[in-house]
Amino acid sequence: MSIFDKLKTTAVQAAVSAVQSAGSKRESFTFAALPESLAQLQALPEASLDTPYKTAALTVLALCAYAADKAIGTEMLNWLRGPRPLNGQEISFLNDRFRDGKTYLPFTYFAGSTPDNNYTPAQPYTITVESNHVSAQEAGYMKLFIPCGGADDPRPIKLRQRGSDGKWFLWEQYLLTGVRTPKAADPWA
Repeated sequence: MSIFDKLKTTAVQAAVSAVQSAGSKRESFTFAALPESLAQLQALPEASLDTPYKTAALTVLALCAYAADKAIGTEMLNWLRGPRPLNGQEISFLNDRFRDGKTYLPFTYFAGSTPDNNYTPAQPYTITVESNHVSAQEAGYMKLFIPCGGADDPRPIKLRQRGSDGKWFLWEQYLLTGVRTPKAADPWA
């Protein structure tokens, strides 16, 4: 075996090990109250952004803030995105998702939220974030999943690690897609 083959084999083994170490992991985060400002979000222990799970959980909180106040939510999301703030197209997408009274969408990710209770989460607010066998397939990125009370499968969120300090930032989120209609808005309920 040549030196290049040995290096290649070592690199492949390291990549496989990284993917397997992500494995099927689950972390839950509990919040007594939802932050209503960037300062309150940054005061949470999860704001260290030292794991992708923490950043994913804070993203749900920021989306809840966006549903209530676009300016505050934008400020929170921009902070979670690090050196890559929201652009006009992404803001337009967010506005479109919340149109027609769908401000309940981010609340579907809290424990206890179901269509039957109009996505009213249990308190304290708990968010679970999961990884699986595909989570760490791309170096420097982590694709995680958040269970949703209005869908059968957890929804993905992608985070990127900054090399200079190891912090994790929001890269892409697919959390605002369709869910089952809340009972109060369902004419067939």
